[in-house]
Amino acid sequence: MTDIGIGTGSTTTSRTQRPGSGTRGTTTIADGVVATIAGIAVRETDGVRAVGKGAAKALGAVKNRMPGSTDPGHSVKVERDEQTVSIGVDIEVEYGELIHELADQVRSRVIDAVETMTGLDVSAIDINVFDVHVPQDDDAEGAGAG
Repeated sequence: MTDIGIGTGSTTTSRTQRPGSGTRGTTTIADGVVATIAGIAVRETDGVRAVGKGAAKALGAVKNRMPGSTDPGHSVKVERDEQTVSIGVDIEVEYGELIHELADQVRSRVIDAVETMTGLDVSAIDINVFDVHVPQDDDAEGAGAG
């Protein structure tokens, strides 16, 4: 049995270890932990070029180049209700990817990672595909910089 309580920025779970023994304590899982787990799962999905947009994307790109300074959950939104968590993420995809299939892969990976690692139920994953990366764009930017 899992009881999920709502707190500011965290979810508390409590599990019964043995029938009739009562609970043996609580575990509080911060929203940032859920966001980090989800962010790593999204980034590990082939075909996802970037996570986050605008300033979050730029900040993530800089942070990811600095050793020890990564924050995989920086652009993942987590919302909770009494029983579940929902996750929102903005992604840029590689040109040629089948976006609907890629979204299904992202959802599957995130749900598996979050539910396995936290024991929380994921009710929804909202994916906003905000851009498509076209490899020729990189060539044009490199030629204009010289």
